[in-house]
Amino acid sequence: MSDQRMQHSIQGSSLADILERVLDKGIVIAGDITISLVNVELLSIKLRLLIASVDKAMEMGINWWESDPYLSTRAQQLEEENRLLRERLDRLEARLGVVA
Repeated sequence: MSDQRMQHSIQGSSLADILERVLDKGIVIAGDITISLVNVELLSIKLRLLIASVDKAMEMGINWWESDPYLSTRAQQLEEENRLLRERLDRLEARLGVVA
């Protein structure tokens, strides 16, 4: 029984090490899928997957989650503020007779 626990512990540790390395360095998986019929492209799908830690992603300049209104409270506030400002601008332009 103890041999099985030790083997499981070693495997778990190896998986944790691999995951740590992947998140630290990052990994990119890319692929394209195209469906054609009689040389006419019907569908084209481009897949890009980046797996990295948040710190590594930010180091690479990737931080889309900070402005996604579904993931960030601040982004929701900014979206609402932008909506109100657009409405205000529309009203001011309407008063001045500005055509957008």
